Amino acid sequence: MQDFTHFNEQGRAKMVDVGEKPVSVRTAVAAGRVLVNPETFALIRSGGMKKGDVLTVAQIAGVMGAKRTPELIPMCHPILLDGIDLELRLDEESCAVEIRATVSSAGRTGVEMEALTAVSTAALTVYDMCKAVQKDMVISDLRLLQKTGGVHGDYERMAEA
Repeated sequence: MQDFTHFNEQGRAKMVDVGEKPVSVRTAVAAGRVLVNPETFALIRSGGMKKGDVLTVAQIAGVMGAKRTPELIPMCHPILLDGIDLELRLDEESCAVEIRATVSSAGRTGVEMEALTAVSTAALTVYDMCKAVQKDMVISDLRLLQKTGGVHGDYERMAEA
């Protein structure tokens, strides 16, 4: 258990003390997708969903999700976020909504969870807004693409085939 930082000497969960870590600029980029059928895809593209503009609402929801990460993930620190940018694009070939979030902060802990939460929240919002016309949508490929800053250094996911 010594490799896991979120456990105390008794093996119980704890929030890691980051007070002694140096402040550094940190960024994280995460991505995911929502696979839909051609009918749902056409309604999203045309703005024909009864609940409104799916992509705009999901983008706003993703920003809100990133900001609320420590309320949802028990061991995440409340941190000041400097920037949150969500990109949602329609991929006609795979009939999917592709979601990408970039989060940045100058602080003592990383923003990977905030980026992943932003993508997750945006994907769940797409599902919510489209569930009246399709129940079998698939949320998939939630992943960290890259991160910078901090004592563990930079990370970049290997290119995907």
